[in-house]
Amino acid sequence: MQPRTPRYRPTDVVDFIVVGSGAAGGIVARELSRAGLRVVVLEQGPYRRASDFLPHDDYNVFIRNALTNDSAQQGTTFRSTEQDEAKPGNPVWYARGVGGGSVHFTGNFWRLHPEDFRERTLNGDVPGAALADWPITYDDLEPYYTRVDWEIGVSGQAGADPREPRRSRPYPMPPLPVKPEGLLMEKAARKMGWTAFPAPMAIASQPFRGRAPCQACGYCLGFGCEFDAKSSTLVAMIPDAERTGRCEIRSESYVRKVETDARGRVTGVIYFDRERREVFQRARAVVVCANGAETPRLLLNSASARFPQGLANSSGLVGRHLMYNGNVVAGGVFEHETNGYKGPVVTRVVQDPYVLDPKLGLVGGGGFDFRFDSPPLLYAIRGQGTAMPQWGAGFKRALRDFPKTVYAYGHTTSLPVPTNSVSLDPTHKDAWGVPSMRITYREHPNDMKVYRWFLDRCGDLLDAAGALRRWEDPINDAPQGSPHLLGTCRMGNDPATSVVNAGHRAHDVPNLFIVDGSSMVTGGRGQPTMTIMALAFRASEGMVRWAKRAG
Repeated sequence: MQPRTPRYRPTDVVDFIVVGSGAAGGIVARELSRAGLRVVVLEQGPYRRASDFLPHDDYNVFIRNALTNDSAQQGTTFRSTEQDEAKPGNPVWYARGVGGGSVHFTGNFWRLHPEDFRERTLNGDVPGAALADWPITYDDLEPYYTRVDWEIGVSGQAGADPREPRRSRPYPMPPLPVKPEGLLMEKAARKMGWTAFPAPMAIASQPFRGRAPCQACGYCLGFGCEFDAKSSTLVAMIPDAERTGRCEIRSESYVRKVETDARGRVTGVIYFDRERREVFQRARAVVVCANGAETPRLLLNSASARFPQGLANSSGLVGRHLMYNGNVVAGGVFEHETNGYKGPVVTRVVQDPYVLDPKLGLVGGGGFDFRFDSPPLLYAIRGQGTAMPQWGAGFKRALRDFPKTVYAYGHTTSLPVPTNSVSLDPTHKDAWGVPSMRITYREHPNDMKVYRWFLDRCGDLLDAAGALRRWEDPINDAPQGSPHLLGTCRMGNDPATSVVNAGHRAHDVPNLFIVDGSSMVTGGRGQPTMTIMALAFRASEGMVRWAKRAG
């Protein structure tokens, strides 16, 4: 039985509007409504149930963007520098639907380490970048990481990683069973003097809070889970929010503007409903959790006479410091079948180079996993990248490599660069008539060197594991459509150098909060979702205190 949910009227002044229902928004909605507050969640995509994720359809999901943003409806423009002409492109990739990206993610759930919060102190001034320390520390966030483990549901093995930062509680579930490519990673790591340990994954390894464990269906990354084994906010948070009787989820609601009054306070949100009719919903406060690209776009589109540069943008930093997280991929073919597409994407991780040796002259670091995340049809379409023939006998031979192929995946840092940004395109509009986002992005030279180092090590790992032959995906200084969208409304104590404070409240607008990847000051080492969720739990506590003080 579906929970009874309220139906607020647009003229009702609810306590909070939450824009977006993904990794952050789903948690914020649950925490606020459980605290007795009236909440409306506006989500641009549909409300899908577990049965809606069947049948598995590679083409529909990856080529026709069944779960993600559609460039035909929400066109984006791209340029490498501010001097270039922006042209239509698709440099951002994010989910549309209740639960957001947590519905289709890999489930890699890495915590940041203490050093991730102190990049400026540790690395100093890196020319061309804008490194800054976070206004919070790992110890401030650790209790909320633990809440993510136990309330969202994370599988793993505490203490298996020799570099693991302090944790106050073990994982609630044991790690997922190791897969063949995980065993190959263990073999390779031993030969290189590194440690491969069970991957912490937001996927249930055993029954958890009424949810089934992973059934190893073979359709994980990019797909929703029909078993509810993935620990998405769709299954772990949204139902709790609705059960309170105080949270209304409005799917297919496309927000175009956050409204403010003459005092500079938020009064509500204007959005298009599923029939594309404009609706103004009133609220005491607004929480924007739309992702690191759509959040700054919404704030910039919310410009007014009082906020001519865009809402909450007196610093001029809304949309600046866009980070994607770096990644590199090398592939290898092995003697025996691994059938890596079956089951969860990752079961073993290496993080020995989490912080690169200063002698290398590089800032950053990261980790590795072995995976094969291409289901059959997608492999036939995309195959081994540039190494795979697309027709004829060579294509047929390559298809026979399908069950024997493994990808070495490197996850790395991405430096915050002020000119890497989300802005509004002056001429291009989406299907709703709203100015489109314009992405300006070029990789920092340090990041390109880090990518090269990690890609070389990917090759070393595949060789050590016994690959018969291998290839590399090319390194590019432009984004290839990443779902990790970070840093564009960074948090900090100084209103001149940040958009929100340590509690995620906008410096310029007392009843506006921003909680998603945009508030991250630095990007970590490749897996931000767990940190976004931890920040959401922490920020929600502050919002509840604020709401009670404000009456």
